[in-house]
Amino acid sequence: MNDSGSFRDRIYTADEEGHRKWVYATQPFGRFYNYRTILTVLYVVVFFALPFFKVDGHPLFLFDVPERKFILFGVIFWPQDFFVFAIAMLTFMVFIVFFTVIYGRVFCGWVCPQTIFMEMIFRRIEYWIEGSAEKQRRMDSGPWNAEKILRKGSKHILFFILSFLISNTFLAYVIGMDDLVKIITEPVSQHLGGFIAIIGFTTVFYAVFAFAREMVCTFACPYGRLQGVLLDRNSVVVAYDYQRGEPRGKKKRGEEQSTGDCIDCGLCVRVCPTGIDIRNGTQLECINCTACIDACDSIMEKIDKPKGLIRYASENSIAENRPHRLTARMIGYSVVLVLLIGALSVMLMTREEVDAQITRAQGQLYQQPDSTHYSNLYNIKLLNKTVDGFPVELRLEDVPGTINLVTHQELTVPPESYAESTFFIVLDEKDISKMKMDIKVGVYAHDKKVETVKTTFFGPMSN
Repeated sequence: MNDSGSFRDRIYTADEEGHRKWVYATQPFGRFYNYRTILTVLYVVVFFALPFFKVDGHPLFLFDVPERKFILFGVIFWPQDFFVFAIAMLTFMVFIVFFTVIYGRVFCGWVCPQTIFMEMIFRRIEYWIEGSAEKQRRMDSGPWNAEKILRKGSKHILFFILSFLISNTFLAYVIGMDDLVKIITEPVSQHLGGFIAIIGFTTVFYAVFAFAREMVCTFACPYGRLQGVLLDRNSVVVAYDYQRGEPRGKKKRGEEQSTGDCIDCGLCVRVCPTGIDIRNGTQLECINCTACIDACDSIMEKIDKPKGLIRYASENSIAENRPHRLTARMIGYSVVLVLLIGALSVMLMTREEVDAQITRAQGQLYQQPDSTHYSNLYNIKLLNKTVDGFPVELRLEDVPGTINLVTHQELTVPPESYAESTFFIVLDEKDISKMKMDIKVGVYAHDKKVETVKTTFFGPMSN
């Protein structure tokens, strides 16, 4: 290992003066790379296909922030479901913390969109057009000629086209596929904001995948910056077994082995997309992509040594030569996560499909339609969170009386929309126990109670 610790003074992709060093990563191969390839195919198919799937005429997923409308698995959520979102976000954050404490940055290496698109798609296009890492290095250091212009131009054109497709798909998750098609097919003047959004996101994605690359993971990603806080010596990360590998050295046939299993070939460094030497231990730039594991395993196989010199392991398991164990910290996070998942499940199962707000009309106490009855005027606002419209009936629950709509028409709530109305609650004088009494109004849809709303009723002071 590098005992001087100088590798921690700065990131690999910056020289002593702070200038960017371009990473020419050798294309990896091996079982983990094959697994990631299969996962990438599934990921890309799902990513590009989901916006086309609809449930009852609505997208399967929609995150329309401007309209404050969100759809998850066909279920519509509104701002009134804020507490559900708050618990869901808290659960997600605790899950990320819990998962990172145990398994490190597995998310970054296997399912992060940045890694999936950069390493498994854009970099493969680069290998296909410009050749191996060494050929890319020679081309970049050489003069501009027809071949270089053709290869570089072709690569960046493909990069921009892919970025355009990713940008459009990303927007489809925000505004829906129907609105996206309108932006693309109708005149730009009718959807200027949408057109600017497409161009803006395309430019950002192109800049990220063509130029920024691993710098996004190192500097921009908050999750990557948090790993220094979340990881400890018991977290499973991509690690080099220094107990087995040190001291490093070349092996010669027929000689007695006086070194560790690491032959210091440097292949683990050459395949790393962030350019680090994993043998120096866990570092900020490492995204747990397993490229170094595949590279090292291929070398171990060639020299007839056991695979796993670089593997998924914790620092303590390597130092103490023992299997990974759960710690009190991990168990604590798991308990909190289970409780949050339970709370979220209860909130989702008890979530009301209709949100009703009943308020008394301002400036009025009560009316007396006849000598034995008193009435109060109320306003009601209903939000239908479902995709179907339906009539709503109001019923008094804890006191006899009648509810009369001012319009004398059936109260109907349109799908995914609001409905407002005004109504009177009329009570018999003998049922009014005090001047200000609490009453409950049941909101029924399809003869099924969907919500109970509490309000107040004012009667004469003599009662």
